[in-house]
Amino acid sequence: MNEIIEIHDISDPTLDAYARLTEHQLRNRLEPEKGIFIAESTTVIMLALDAGYRPTSFLMERKHICGSAAAILERCPDVPVYTADDAVLASLTGFALSRGVLAVMRRPMLPTVEEICADARRIAVLENIVDATNVGAIVRSAAALGVDALLLTPSCCDPLIRRAARVSMGTVFQIPWTYIGQTPADWPHVGIDRLHALGFRTAALALTDRSVPIDHPALKKEERLALILGTEGTGLTDETIRCADYTVKIPMFHRVDSLNVAAAGAVAFWETRVRQAD
Repeated sequence: MNEIIEIHDISDPTLDAYARLTEHQLRNRLEPEKGIFIAESTTVIMLALDAGYRPTSFLMERKHICGSAAAILERCPDVPVYTADDAVLASLTGFALSRGVLAVMRRPMLPTVEEICADARRIAVLENIVDATNVGAIVRSAAALGVDALLLTPSCCDPLIRRAARVSMGTVFQIPWTYIGQTPADWPHVGIDRLHALGFRTAALALTDRSVPIDHPALKKEERLALILGTEGTGLTDETIRCADYTVKIPMFHRVDSLNVAAAGAVAFWETRVRQAD
């Protein structure tokens, strides 16, 4: 049976994860075994539980304890639940709990690039994408459209931060992902060499004089293909484009020159897919 803890003092340090720790402090990348993250909404939390993630506490409105969160609490009977009036929770978190339920989850140790790419045929590499909404949307599209794994360069937004995980609708717990390297020096040369060693050809999404259309037959014929998506605004670095085996574009109409990176990723994932939907 869950311990139900009424919140009377919002300065209680046991509530720091919900109210006062930055995303960087939650992540604690120097000691990932101690890292945590916040999962928001019953849908996201349930998918995290299905994937084996472990909560350390919950924060929710009282009505959800016997309501929308009942199934979650039944699966986690030893995890404490913090609750209070709506006004108290809003003053604690800084916003109304419109999705009702938050959970502090332990971060897992990330797999290696080699582990998640072992059986993969299509992967996506996210280069320096910093917007949480874009990362979450790309994760969701990748999971839905047949991408086997995601690799992130060291400067990318963390897919487990609250907004990214929420926008992904919990698919961040369903598709394998990890970082390709630990420092900026690990990308692009070292990282692309690593992908080549694993048998991948690389395709950079960028507008250049040598770009081929995303539906080019050669791309679909590749046994293993890594699609590289660049940061918002400036796109991929020149060095990444030079290192890639292909440079790929999405043909546009009405003189539109490009799509948002999340939308471009969805188009590219669909066009280069090799598997049918389940």
